[in-house]
Amino acid sequence: MKTVLYMHGGSGNHGCEALVRTTTKIVKDNIDSDVVLWSQAPSEDKFYGINNIVNKIVATDELNKNSLNFLISYFKFKILKKYDALHRQFMKNLFKDSIAISIGGDNYCYPWSAKQGVELDREIRKYCKKNVFWGCSVEDDLTQDIIKDLKGFDLITVRESLSYTVLRKHGINAVQVADPAFLLDKKELALPDRFIEGNTVGINVSPLINDYESGESIAYKNYVRLIEYILENSDMNICLIPHVVWEYNNDRLPLNLLYDKFKYSERVILLKDYNCEELKGFISRCRFFVGARTHATIAAYSTCVPTLAVGYSIKSKGIARDLFGTYDNYVVPVQSMTSDSELTEAFKYIVINEKQIKDRLCKTIPEYKEKAKSAGKLLSDMLER
Repeated sequence: MKTVLYMHGGSGNHGCEALVRTTTKIVKDNIDSDVVLWSQAPSEDKFYGINNIVNKIVATDELNKNSLNFLISYFKFKILKKYDALHRQFMKNLFKDSIAISIGGDNYCYPWSAKQGVELDREIRKYCKKNVFWGCSVEDDLTQDIIKDLKGFDLITVRESLSYTVLRKHGINAVQVADPAFLLDKKELALPDRFIEGNTVGINVSPLINDYESGESIAYKNYVRLIEYILENSDMNICLIPHVVWEYNNDRLPLNLLYDKFKYSERVILLKDYNCEELKGFISRCRFFVGARTHATIAAYSTCVPTLAVGYSIKSKGIARDLFGTYDNYVVPVQSMTSDSELTEAFKYIVINEKQIKDRLCKTIPEYKEKAKSAGKLLSDMLER
């Protein structure tokens, strides 16, 4: 049996990398199947070692050029000008009789990716045996095309309760589990200079916060004010941690701005790029974590680090609510920021309630990991139907 993971942009997004690593393990622990990764950036995946995790990585243009089917497709492409013939043959070869798992859990959170996802799912279902939407989140603005597409999956696992409610409201069958990245292993490397284990605040910023280039956005000002507060009112050091390093969506750009502004203090560190397990190892040794990237916050939650999420979609609110019973005080929605002190005030709450939050996570996370593992049983049950 073959399981194909798709909607993967590349492991330069370490959240995507974490999903490949943990999903592959869940699949192999529960069904007898090879795992093939269809990637938009195979070189990234190989750089971070994903080729040692999955059975095969394929790129969109990879075709068996010695086969009769390729020659037929090539003839159609060159002579008959059917420009999609090669792509369709690739899709058939890749997905025929497979379990096709969409690991792009955010597909329906953003309009541009939703349209792409609907079209791709429609094509894949011509060839695959079963189609699964894995660990997803969805905003409550679903179009009829999206609703129809979602109803076409054989299994949908949803990673938090707010999205589960949205799906049920629209009559879409789904099972609430937890994000598979809660199961990610951590690898602890030597700490950089000035990273004080147990007394360092990890900070992650996404360029999705607006206008970071000029440093004029309200979100950027909130981060500046937070760092100033930590330096002036505590003995904690700060580690700036990138979690996505794509050229067109690079956490290091806003983090570099913050580092340049505060490096004079000699208490602020800018972490280099590492794979997701190594990043989790650094995050796990922080005292507190403030993060914009969902999978960076998951690395912190899952190692019981008191965490403040800087949210920009339903997923951060849903995960926080499931862990703490509410997302109030645990998520600062970046879209609704009106003053530059909101992040600092929310951070104060995390600090004041440090012990209770840590105790809550230590109690909740083992149960949460079991919910993530339960997705594997759902896969095996699906195959028996």
